[in-house]
Amino acid sequence: MTSPSEKTGPRRQLAGSESSAPLTHRPAHWPAALLGKLAATDIRPWVMLGETLLLPLIALALGFAWNPLDPLWSASAFPWSWLAPVILALRYGPLAGLGGASVLLMGWLAINLGHYDAFPQLFFLGGLILVMLVGEFSSLWQARTRRAETLQLYLDQRLEHLVRQYYLLRLSHDRLEQELIGRPMSMRDALSTLQEVGSDAQGPETLLRLLAQYCQLETAVLCPVADEQLGTQALASLGAPRQVLENDPLVQQAIETRKLCHINEVLATQQHSRYLVAAPLLDLGGELYGLLLIEEMPFFSLQTENLQTINLLLGYYTDGLSMQALARPILQVLPDCPAPFAFEAQRLSHIRASTRVPSIIVALEFLPRAIARDLPQQIQRLKRELDESWLITAPERQILAVLMPLGDASTAEGYIQRLEAWSQQKGAQPLAAAGVFPHVLPLDTGTPLAVLQRIHGLAHG
Repeated sequence: MTSPSEKTGPRRQLAGSESSAPLTHRPAHWPAALLGKLAATDIRPWVMLGETLLLPLIALALGFAWNPLDPLWSASAFPWSWLAPVILALRYGPLAGLGGASVLLMGWLAINLGHYDAFPQLFFLGGLILVMLVGEFSSLWQARTRRAETLQLYLDQRLEHLVRQYYLLRLSHDRLEQELIGRPMSMRDALSTLQEVGSDAQGPETLLRLLAQYCQLETAVLCPVADEQLGTQALASLGAPRQVLENDPLVQQAIETRKLCHINEVLATQQHSRYLVAAPLLDLGGELYGLLLIEEMPFFSLQTENLQTINLLLGYYTDGLSMQALARPILQVLPDCPAPFAFEAQRLSHIRASTRVPSIIVALEFLPRAIARDLPQQIQRLKRELDESWLITAPERQILAVLMPLGDASTAEGYIQRLEAWSQQKGAQPLAAAGVFPHVLPLDTGTPLAVLQRIHGLAHG
C-alpha cells in the first residue's frame, strides 16, 4: 500500500514553489484581478456618471494628501491627476474623458479663487489632447468589439442550426429501418410535416399529433409562455389532461433552465410533480414560445433517445415559426421565393444595418444552351455551406441567386472565378461561351425585398 505522502507526491512536485512560497506567488495574481475589474465597463448611465465624477475627485483627494501645495501636479514632472480622465476615456470614450477633465478644471478654479491669471494653459491643453486621443482610440475599438460580437452571435446561431440539422439527419439514417417497422412514419416524414405546418393556426394540434405518433405520447398539453409565466389556456391538448399547474416544480425548472426536464430530476430533489416531462419550445435566438407538458407516456418510451427526439422536433417547429415570421414580407410579394432564402436575406440585411458588415448576392443568368446542359442544377450543388440559393425558372432563361453571408465584392469575384475554373475544367470553355452570365447585387442598397425583386425581374424581364 502507498502512503498518503506517496499519493500526493507528484502533485506537490508539480505545485513546486507555489506550496513552498505561497506568500510570494499569491499576491502576483492581485494586480491581474484589479486590472480585470478596471477594464470591465458598465452600460448603466448612472454608474458611468458616478465614475466620471468620482475618479477625478479621488485624484484631487490624493493630490491634497501627497502634494498639498499643488494637488493637480501642474508644476511637477508628470501630471498624475490626468490619469483619472485618461482612464475614463479608455473605459467609456471621449465624452466621459472630457467630463473628468471638466471636474479637474472645476477643482483648479475652486482651489485658486482670485488667482485665475496663473491658469496653466499648456497643462490643461496637453491633458485635453491626450484625453481626446485616448477616447478616440477607445471608441474605435469598442465599435470593433461590438461588430465582432454581432458576427460571433450570427455564426453561433448558424452553427447551432447546422448541428441540429446534422443530428436530425444522422438520427434519421441510423434508425430508418426499425422506425419504419415499429412506427407509422419516418423522421423525414415528420420533418416534412413540420415544414408544411409553418405558422398555421392548426400547427400546435398537428405538432401534438405528430409527437403522439412518433414518440408514443398519451396525455400531453401545449401551453403558451409570456414574460416567463405559463399560460393556463392550452394551445393544444392530447388525451384528457387535467388543469395545468403553474407552480409545478418541473414546470418552474423547465422555464428557469430553458431545457427539457423529466421526472427523475424532480425526484432527485425529493419533490413531487404531476408531469413526466416538461419541454420548452425555443428557437435559435433563445425566445421561449411555449411549454410541452407530458402527463402520460409508456414506461419504455421515457428514455434518453426519445427525449432527445422530442426536444429536436420541438426545436425544428419553433425554428420554422421564427423563419416564417421574418420571411413573411418577402413571401407575400414573391411567393415562389424559398422561405430559408427570404429569412436569411432579412437577417443579413439587419446585420448590415446594425454593424455595417456587408453581404452579397450573385445572380447567375442561364441561357437556353446552358439549361440544356443542366448547368443550373450542377452549379447549385457547388454552393458553400453557409450560402442559400434560389432557382428562378422563366420561359427563356433561368436565374440562380446565391446569397453569400458576410461577403463583399471580393467574395463574389472569388466565387465567379471558381466557377470559371470549373467551367474550363468541365467543358473547356468560359462561362460566357457556356451561356452563363453573372450579376453581382450587394445586399446594402435599399430593402432586401427590392434586391430580390430586381433578381426576379432579371428572369421575367
